[in-house]
Amino acid sequence: MRARARTAALTGCVDEPELVAQHSPLMSPLVWDLAHIGNQEELWLVRDVGGREPVRADIDHLYDAFRHPRADRPALPLLNPDEARGYVGTVRLKVWDVLSSSALRGARLVDGGFAFGMIAQHEQQHDETMLATHQLRAGEPVLAATPTPPARSAVADEIVVPAGEFTMGTSEDPWALDNERPAHRVHVPGFAIDAAPVTNAQYQRFIEDGGYQRPELWSERGWAHRREADLTAPQFWQRDSENRWWRRSFGTVEPIRPQQPVVHVCWFEAEAFATWAGKRLPTEAEWEKAARFDPATGRSRRYPWGDADPAEETANLGQRHLEPADVGAYPAGASPLGVHQLIGDVWEWTSSGFEAYPGFEAFPYREYSEVFFGGDYKMLRGGSFGTDPVACRGTFRNWDHPIRRQIFVGFRLARDLRPDER
Repeated sequence: MRARARTAALTGCVDEPELVAQHSPLMSPLVWDLAHIGNQEELWLVRDVGGREPVRADIDHLYDAFRHPRADRPALPLLNPDEARGYVGTVRLKVWDVLSSSALRGARLVDGGFAFGMIAQHEQQHDETMLATHQLRAGEPVLAATPTPPARSAVADEIVVPAGEFTMGTSEDPWALDNERPAHRVHVPGFAIDAAPVTNAQYQRFIEDGGYQRPELWSERGWAHRREADLTAPQFWQRDSENRWWRRSFGTVEPIRPQQPVVHVCWFEAEAFATWAGKRLPTEAEWEKAARFDPATGRSRRYPWGDADPAEETANLGQRHLEPADVGAYPAGASPLGVHQLIGDVWEWTSSGFEAYPGFEAFPYREYSEVFFGGDYKMLRGGSFGTDPVACRGTFRNWDHPIRRQIFVGFRLARDLRPDER
């Protein structure tokens, strides 16, 4: 219900021309996402779990994400907004009936309510995608949210994480997706990690020091992309005649906040910044150990703050705000080691590619994870202000191409320990 209310808000705040328009070739029309949400719900819950007759089998091919690239979707004979709303409403009524008769145990697909949790996560993932589409659209603001909380505590520069094993991934979370499984032990050498994501002020110093004009800071591929895409600052940043930086956010242009985590940077930009700073991006295992490992007990928590679900005082999630909060805004969400804002605010690039964990098993379909393993992807961890809690946990894994920056992504840095620190 929370997911559907969010979907309705994201599609109900603009008129029909805006719903059917493609605001960027990187994104689908909003009306495609709307009907795709209903189609996936029909396929898995109405037909598979419920064993019911199809609602609209004739449109399956239109909303198959693997059959049609995003850039091609506006040319398809898609359902119009009224038809799409009617379709998802009909599907949901049937789903309530399926849910009321489900024992939520037995077959793996329904045990613990997995299929229903999978679909709730799927809708929220598309809601975050639609939120990114709203950021890309031109025109007046149509979304509103409360301001982020202020910084409540000072945050250290970096935290030393001692060498040793920890449990990565999960075999217990009932709604964890296949790429998060199974739990396995990983030995991680000692390292230091930034206690907070890189901020706008830090990134501005990189720009002012010629970061975008110095090829020695960039990998060969990264420099080629910087030149081809003409990257000169994070996406949506603009500089005025008095050399002040502003950022456009959902139709509103405001001065950049110095202590806010930088957002909308691609992996190559993050890599270049790390070189400039004399550090590196953390590996995925380092990120997860910093987020989940409790040295007092030796166990891995579900979240940095413990096993309790996210709350307003622990993380900036769920589109409650429309931007990242300043560093230090969520001291109650810090990890036992003292690392802040690992969950929410901005997705964080890591240095790792997308690979299967030892013992991986595709479930319930190969196209969710397996077909992407080994591709040109970099791992993102932690979720953003636009990620719903149901689709975010310490084990959750996201991935994207290293050139992407329309997503709500930032980064933090890590480094190897010096001999005297080990």
